[in-house]
Amino acid sequence: MKKFLSLLLVLLMSTVPALAEDAQVYVSISDDTGALVLAYEAIAVTDADADGALTIYDALACAHAAKHENGAEAFLAEETEYGLSLMKLWGVENGGSYGYYLNDASAWSLLDPVQPGDHVKSYAFTDLAAWSDAYSFFAAPAAEATVGAEVALCLSAAGYDEAWNPVTLAVEGASITVNGEACGVVTDAEGKAVLTFDQPGVYVVSAVSENQTLVPPVCRVTVAE
Repeated sequence: MKKFLSLLLVLLMSTVPALAEDAQVYVSISDDTGALVLAYEAIAVTDADADGALTIYDALACAHAAKHENGAEAFLAEETEYGLSLMKLWGVENGGSYGYYLNDASAWSLLDPVQPGDHVKSYAFTDLAAWSDAYSFFAAPAAEATVGAEVALCLSAAGYDEAWNPVTLAVEGASITVNGEACGVVTDAEGKAVLTFDQPGVYVVSAVSENQTLVPPVCRVTVAE
């Protein structure tokens, strides 16, 4: 009898989902003006909705709670006919016109799982008429360098071919910004650009374009002596 009860207990425990453990995830957010309000910030992600898993929803909820002046009130997701949907991002309410990516790949749902070290990037559309916002990203969201050393960047954007198949396209002619200011460097035909820094510090590198409405890319560059 004791053996039977022990076996039954093991079986029951094996059917109970493991509780989610906290994880450090990096989060970037841009608002409806195209401004990077969070740039690859390390966020301690907990199970905000108590569903037993760590997801994109949890990463965004925890990022708002930790970084926005109004905390969790600046973020909202609700169940709609399309599933769990963003309704407010960084205090912006625009009727549900938002996007989010996981490690620069299009995510299926806010309930997609995240792992330690993942990068969640979400944005509010800036063009609510033609919906021309193009998701753009650097080859790496973070880099380390020393003063005077070259930092190589490669800028791409998500797009579609003639048959509407998703493709990744090089972004040519985009102006590179450092901490929000143009630095005089422009991407070439392959989307490539090279930067150097003459002072140690942490710099947020992004890009803007006169030819495209870019969701701002982000590369957080840490420069040492």
